[in-house]
Amino acid sequence: MLCTVTEKLYYDDMYMKEFQAEVVSVDSNGIVLDRTAFYPTGGGQPNDTGIIVNDDKTYRVVDVQKHGDDVVHILESVDGLKAGDRIYGKIDWERRYAHMRYHTAIHILDGIVSAKHNSEALLTGGQIYEDRSRIDMNIENFTKEFVDQIIQEANEFISEGHRVYAENISREEAMKRPNLARTEPGRKLIESLPVVRIIVIEGLDEQSDGGTHVANTREVGKIVLRKIENKGRKNKRIEFELSPA
Repeated sequence: MLCTVTEKLYYDDMYMKEFQAEVVSVDSNGIVLDRTAFYPTGGGQPNDTGIIVNDDKTYRVVDVQKHGDDVVHILESVDGLKAGDRIYGKIDWERRYAHMRYHTAIHILDGIVSAKHNSEALLTGGQIYEDRSRIDMNIENFTKEFVDQIIQEANEFISEGHRVYAENISREEAMKRPNLARTEPGRKLIESLPVVRIIVIEGLDEQSDGGTHVANTREVGKIVLRKIENKGRKNKRIEFELSPA
């Protein structure tokens, strides 16, 4: 498949639902567009799904993957598509918006732990689904009371209605800001990028991130604990869901 540089429209407008683009290349596995609002799987956030329309034919997008600087759209069928075609794309907004809410919720929990409980716990990973999410936490003295506390603090912060937005900064500036990356691979990635995209949650947190988020914490809704799993002596997994915003 031809290697290009796909313009990632989801970076500039995380609420974009529809767009027009040109087909750059087609093979049996999918198509590459010159620009797209479809988010590819990455950073714990699942891919978007949706449709691509060419003339009077509709193609279902079942997966989206990042290959280098390209975004590859995996379709149920590519019959009839060719390079140069002008297409209309529409993402499954309900799925995307759920991912945005859960992604922001993870950052809020991470921010609460980092800002208020830095000596007590460290978030080491997370995964987003449409109907729930999970975070992995490294903590020495784990109790359910502690989990209840950070969720309560997160929900109080959410209800205050803080702005959430993306900002692009230079690598040099990113290196000066402490705790933009919470893992060693994340810190190494910052060192390799000329421009670093960060997600800012006003009044709480900022960290390097390539995903999509809501614009205000109130859109997250309320975090509700589903279960806690023991993944090791200090590693605990917390699964939660969100009530409607």
